[in-house]
Amino acid sequence: MTPDLILTNARVLTMDAGRPEAEAVAVAAGRIVAVGARAEVERLAGPETRVIDAGGRTLLPGFVESHLHLVLGGAELAHLQIGGLHGAEALARAFRSFAAAHPERPLLMAQGADYGMLDRPVTRQDLDAIIADRPIAMTAHDHHTVWANTAALRAAGVLHGAVMPHGHEVVMGPDGLATGELREFEAFAPVIALGGEARLNLGIATGEEPSPWPAEAEQAIDRAKVARGLRHCAAHGITSMVNMDGNRYTLELLRALQREGGLTARVKVPFHFKPHMELAALERAEEMRRDFDDEWLSSGFVKMFMDGVIDSRTAYLLNDYPGMPGLRGEPLFSPARFAEIATEIDRRGMQIAVHAIGDGAVRLTIDGYEAAQRANGRRDSRHRIEHIEMIDRADIARLGALGITASLQPPHPPGAMDFPLQPTLEVIGRDRWRDSYLWRTLAEAGAPVAFASDWPVTDVSVLRGIGAALTRAPYEGCADERLGLMATLQAYTAGGAWAAHREAITGRIRPGLAADLVLLGGDLLGTAPGEIGGMGIALTICGGRVTHAGAGFA
Repeated sequence: MTPDLILTNARVLTMDAGRPEAEAVAVAAGRIVAVGARAEVERLAGPETRVIDAGGRTLLPGFVESHLHLVLGGAELAHLQIGGLHGAEALARAFRSFAAAHPERPLLMAQGADYGMLDRPVTRQDLDAIIADRPIAMTAHDHHTVWANTAALRAAGVLHGAVMPHGHEVVMGPDGLATGELREFEAFAPVIALGGEARLNLGIATGEEPSPWPAEAEQAIDRAKVARGLRHCAAHGITSMVNMDGNRYTLELLRALQREGGLTARVKVPFHFKPHMELAALERAEEMRRDFDDEWLSSGFVKMFMDGVIDSRTAYLLNDYPGMPGLRGEPLFSPARFAEIATEIDRRGMQIAVHAIGDGAVRLTIDGYEAAQRANGRRDSRHRIEHIEMIDRADIARLGALGITASLQPPHPPGAMDFPLQPTLEVIGRDRWRDSYLWRTLAEAGAPVAFASDWPVTDVSVLRGIGAALTRAPYEGCADERLGLMATLQAYTAGGAWAAHREAITGRIRPGLAADLVLLGGDLLGTAPGEIGGMGIALTICGGRVTHAGAGFA
């Protein structure tokens, strides 16, 4: 078959042990048809073949983003971005400028707030002092807390409190009114709804479907936000992604984009199982698996939350938070309940992914997976734990022994990329730093590793993530938890594809696999780790189609 496209004069890192490096790659009909030396691959060119001289740049398999929130990220690109801002004056300037530019918006929403932004807990009065006559709110960088002003709380109907599911809280003050702090998704969902994005948040907030089902005009609005997110990801070299919130509506939006030719990455979407659901709800997960199962769009896995996050002290720990006697957080599922659910999901042959940040949540999740394995026998399940920001030493070897994938995020450790060291390290406590963010330790103990960003929690840039993974400094008194460059690339490509059961489709540069490729802006092996994040993406190719072209490659 004559190639449609040849990329030559490249530093090809294939992630394929059989041929780890090459100089050129040929593509035909969306598949890789040849990988090898420059001269031998160039001989395959026909009169219609597009030949691209890579100029010595590094060519990799397209990046696999193993944990992101595509729909939320696409929507939030239009919000106020306040990551890195500190102090009341800077926050006020940003909000007031944004308000002046958007007089029509019913909610002024900001993203990327730091828990220590004001050096004390944020209140509704702090936000009232910035803007009092319009609803405003800001989301913490981890997306587990929202702070809202009085106008937003009143409009959302939560100023006087609200009954919430276990683990979700409208924080109340001594005056009998909400303080402005809203913890976890269902607590701040009423505020998010003010901005017209309630439909897009259902996949993470409740796991339910929009009711009534949106009209075509409403779906078109939502598709545009998803498409914006896909374009943003393509610009960062991403060709496959595991969307970590979802419902059937998310899949239908993506299916419509697929029909229009606008699906520019392979997307896997879960059924989100919430604590209030009965096992019968898994029939919906089965239907999603049945109806969406091709190389571009699939389901077949169930996402759950076991706890919250460290900064808000909603992560579930085995021991008390420092200085907080009796406070350990609480799991969202009891051990027996989770084991029952995990066993049933596993019996149905589906994969499980659980958000577990505290060491207590991690242990409970491992115990549940072990119970499923005892009941059903060992199979190629590749169940996952997302984040694992703390883990007890007794549980480290259990991941590898049980075949549990460690789905980790290089931008997350405080100080590694955009997140400040405090207050997170203070909340963890010095004596537990050694048990936090243990990438290398988990990998060396046999856990399969997949890397991701958790966008929009952090920047989706894989190159910045690689840089963070390679330059992260150990905390005082702790071991170096970095993986090497090739192991890091593996976790962003072949490791991610394997973790998503997609290794037969993508993740390596090998004849017969999909032509999912990313051409970097330079030679990765010749670039200092601290400079990788600024290298840029020259070309992103998914299924043989160029989905992003940098300067000089259009």
